[in-house]
Amino acid sequence: MKSFRLGTLSFGLALVAASPVFAQADKVIARVDGMNITEREIALATEDLGERLAQLPDERKRDEVVNYLVDLKLGAKAAIAAKTADSPDFAARLAYFREKVLLDQYLTAEAKKAATPEAARRLYDETTKAMAPEEEVNARHILVEDEAQAKAVAERLKKGEDFAKVAAELSKDPGSGKEGGSLGWFTKDRMVPEFAEVAFKLNKGQVSDPVKSQFGWHVIKLEDKRNKPLPDFATVKPQIDQYLERKAQQDMIVALREKAKVERLDQPTAAPAPAEPKKP
Repeated sequence: MKSFRLGTLSFGLALVAASPVFAQADKVIARVDGMNITEREIALATEDLGERLAQLPDERKRDEVVNYLVDLKLGAKAAIAAKTADSPDFAARLAYFREKVLLDQYLTAEAKKAATPEAARRLYDETTKAMAPEEEVNARHILVEDEAQAKAVAERLKKGEDFAKVAAELSKDPGSGKEGGSLGWFTKDRMVPEFAEVAFKLNKGQVSDPVKSQFGWHVIKLEDKRNKPLPDFATVKPQIDQYLERKAQQDMIVALREKAKVERLDQPTAAPAPAEPKKP
């Protein structure tokens, strides 16, 4: 029976190794002193190098990874010849990083189970259902340095001049001035209080009297008003998946700690509480 199980296991491993996916991952793409560099190692090194590769153009990234692996193989070979692997420090580091990689792999695999399409949709529906409608406005403004200039602007607008043209001519706002004073859609908390209070009280198409803020004097025109639309599910799904994965990982670690017996041997044991005196 034992030999049957071992034979079955060997047969299964042979099937896995022969499968197209594993064959592709183990494809040898380079050799250095007879040591193979495989596609699987390319993928692992690419993930490990991360930000270092991000600075390079795409056409150079693969060569950078191959060169890195060449140096890694040669350096590891030299370290083995120098018996670096025989040191207690190496053994401790190897044990530490083995546990670290095991934990990372375990958390990644378990977190993926939590971030299902159904869980993401359920969280989106629950969150958006609880969100109170938030008002936002679409407005333009003309920013000038003093009250006299602001009053002069207001007079020109009352006589029928086009708001966008006057804004392009006079506004000191470097961002919106060239766009005819357009600020686009914004919620009340996005603007300084003095500006927001006036903007949100205007009716569609109405132009305000001059308004003072820390930036100068404004004349505001309300283009439109609406309740802020909810974010589209497809747009926020990557953030939802990330939240579900991180929460699942955190919950797993907390659960493991709750079941474990943790002893701190580097801290003094708390002295026992003194016994209460006996009553006479």
